[in-house]
Amino acid sequence: MSSPSRPASRLRAAVVGTGAIVTGSHLPALAALRDRAELVAAMDVDPARLDAFRAQAAEAGFADVAGHTDLAAMLTADRPDLVLIGTPPVFHREQTVSALKSGAWVLCEKPLTLSLAEYDEIAAAEDAGGGYASVVFQHRYGSGAVHARSLLDDGTLGRPLVAHCQTTWYRDAAYYAVPWRGRWASEGGGPTMGHGIHQYDLLLHLLGEWTEVRAMAARLVHDTESEDVSTALVRFAGGALATVVNSVLSPDETSRIRIDCERATVELTHLYGHSNDDWRYTSAPGTSQPPAPTADVPSSHTAQLTALLDAHDAGTRPPGSGPDARSTLEFAAALYKSAFTGATVEAGEIGPGDPFYAAMHGDHPAWSPKR
Repeated sequence: MSSPSRPASRLRAAVVGTGAIVTGSHLPALAALRDRAELVAAMDVDPARLDAFRAQAAEAGFADVAGHTDLAAMLTADRPDLVLIGTPPVFHREQTVSALKSGAWVLCEKPLTLSLAEYDEIAAAEDAGGGYASVVFQHRYGSGAVHARSLLDDGTLGRPLVAHCQTTWYRDAAYYAVPWRGRWASEGGGPTMGHGIHQYDLLLHLLGEWTEVRAMAARLVHDTESEDVSTALVRFAGGALATVVNSVLSPDETSRIRIDCERATVELTHLYGHSNDDWRYTSAPGTSQPPAPTADVPSSHTAQLTALLDAHDAGTRPPGSGPDARSTLEFAAALYKSAFTGATVEAGEIGPGDPFYAAMHGDHPAWSPKR
C-alpha cells in the first residue's frame, strides 16, 4: 500500500539485483529523481548483498526499502510501478516478463534479451500487462547525442556518408573467470553483445535504419565460447557506409563514433560516458560551424530514467523500447550470422525458423556451445 505522505505523482520503484551496476548507477539515478520516483523495494538472491544495498539506499535517502530474495514475492507485496533490473543477462527475459505481467514498467540493463526470440516474448508480455520494457542505452540521452541527432535530422550537417564506430576495450583473464561471462547461455555473446552494443546502438540511433551487414569475428585470446573481437561493414537506408569494431583485446581503451557528412564531420571520443566536451564538429570548406548545444547533460542512467519518467507521465511508449530497441538486437544477430556464415545479412531476414533467431550463435558448428 502506498504511503499517505507519498505524492501521487511519484512512482513506486523497485530494483532487481543489488550489485555494482545498481548501486553505482541505478541508485544514484533514483536519488537524483527522488521527487518523481520513490525506491520502495529491492530483490537479490544474496541476503548479505541485499542488506548492504538497503543500508546504502537509506544513506541515499530511501529509508525502509523492503528486501526480498524472491521476485514474485516482491511484485506481489510491494506492487512497484517501475522495476529496474541489473542482474546477469541470463535472467533478463524472465524477470522482465514477470514485472510486465504485474503491470509495472521496466528499465533493464543491456542486453534486454539473449535472442530475438526472447525479445519477441517481451513484446507479447507488454501487450498482456500494459506496461513497457526499455533497455539501458544511456549514451543516447546525453545532450551531446541529442544535439547530434537533431543536426542530422534537420539537415544541418547534410547527408551522412561515411561512419566509424569503435569500442576497443581491454578485459583480462580474471574478468572472464566470472562463470557467466563469455558464455552463450548466460551472456548471449562476447563484446558484440556485452560491450560494443552501447556504442553501435548510438550509431544506429544517429544514422537510422540499417539495411545490410557483412562481418567477421574471432576468438584470439580468451578461452570463451563467444568471440573476443568482431568487425562489421554496414549499409544504411540513407546510403551511408559504416565500420563497426567491438574488442576486449585493446590496452589503449576508447569508445568512438565518427560520422562524415556533406557539410561537417561529427566525432565523439570517450570511454564509458560522454559530455558535450567529448563531441567535436569539423565543418567542410566553405560551410559554417554547426551550432553548439545549449545545455550539458552527461550520458547517464539519470538522463535515461528522466526520459522514461517523462514518457510514463505522458502515457506514451518510452524511448529505447519496442521496435526501436529491437533493431539494435537484430543488428547484433545479423553481425553474428554474417560473421559465422560468411554471408551478407539483410535487415529483416532473421525470423522464426532461422537458427540465429533463437540464439546468437545460431548453433553454428564452430561456435555452438555444443561444439
